[in-house]
Amino acid sequence: MRVRLALHFKGLGYEYQEEDLANKSDLLLASNPVKKEVPVLIHNGVPICESLAILEYIDEVYHGIGPSLLPADSYQRARARFWAAYIDNKLIAPWWKMFVGKTDKEQDEGTKQTLASVEMLEGALRECSKGKPFFGGDNVGYVDAVLGGMVAWMQGTKVLCGVELLHATKTPLLLAWMEHFGELEPAKLVLPDVDRLVEFAKMKRAQRTRI
Repeated sequence: MRVRLALHFKGLGYEYQEEDLANKSDLLLASNPVKKEVPVLIHNGVPICESLAILEYIDEVYHGIGPSLLPADSYQRARARFWAAYIDNKLIAPWWKMFVGKTDKEQDEGTKQTLASVEMLEGALRECSKGKPFFGGDNVGYVDAVLGGMVAWMQGTKVLCGVELLHATKTPLLLAWMEHFGELEPAKLVLPDVDRLVEFAKMKRAQRTRI
């Protein structure tokens, strides 16, 4: 979803191919033989793997087309990369533990870590946005695209895990950010329906439990 969001933000056309990760295509295996994972962007016949790397590639190759995802200033770019990595390592990783943890202790640890990360991101948004709607300021940027890929999962967390991630008192900026982000046309085109995503996630979790 991150990659598709970035492509839409840039106004770029693309062909989208979904993968059955239980029966991976020859194209995926040939394009990403190291990790055999999505997403993969194939551009001019060359595969680029990993969502963060793909976002940077899109921004560099199509510099000057649509909004820039990464700031021009070196320090601001480094800060955006830091928070993007933070989202992967400190938000998504414990969220997954909260969602599929095998024991109550593991799930509780995931919940505690996830909520702490959300509060940290509230501060990051305050610092990066400087009172504007997005991490990128007036326009969406790199961090917005990275976190934007999690929006539907975050909205479904209460049903899936019994945890309310965002609160009007604790994380008002992130709540407002999610509302602004969801109103963007690329988000409307790319992000999945939350109810359908929740049902899909419940099914996949049940399958993991039976294995």
